[in-house]
Amino acid sequence: MGNKYYIVWEGHQPGVYESWEECQAQVRNFSRPKFKSFKDITREQAEALFQNPYALQAEGEPRILDRSKEIDLTALSVDAATSGNPGPMEYRGVWVETKDPLFSSKIYPVGTNNIGEFLAIVHAMAWMKQNDYFVPIYTDSLTAQAWIRKKQPNSKLPLTPETQELYHVLQRAVHWLHTNDLSRYTLLKWETEFWGEIPADYGRKK
Repeated sequence: MGNKYYIVWEGHQPGVYESWEECQAQVRNFSRPKFKSFKDITREQAEALFQNPYALQAEGEPRILDRSKEIDLTALSVDAATSGNPGPMEYRGVWVETKDPLFSSKIYPVGTNNIGEFLAIVHAMAWMKQNDYFVPIYTDSLTAQAWIRKKQPNSKLPLTPETQELYHVLQRAVHWLHTNDLSRYTLLKWETEFWGEIPADYGRKK
């Protein structure tokens, strides 16, 4: 059984690191860093991956490079929660590795899970741009992913005095998507079936 290593291909000082703290120091505030965590590999395998990201695949071990089985622990996860759907809604972003929260919204009087997921992704993107710190974003909502690709939500939530503020926030999010370069962002589907609940989950499911 191997150990866990963090490989930084592009950062302040590229190399192989044994802790998230060491890795984070090399990629934070670095424009377009390239890095990934790997578990159950040896130091020799980690060094080989550093030299050539496809080295282990050539040796017959594609498992390590298979995103469907390997969680990117350097990523950010987002989720939303409602009391009823629609109902009071909030969303947040949580680091996958540490489970530490990065941001959380206010509680809107009436909203939907899809709207919350959509806003959480845009919030995460805006934070990354502001801090020049780009990592993958995990979401378990295929609908929110589709809305991001189209740069437009497709919600049937009626516009009422209770939803007026939320609709204003949605309009700002859509404007942000249309006025920013989205090529720097990586949006990934959280595979709940294999990995359990997304780290940003509120834990309110019954």
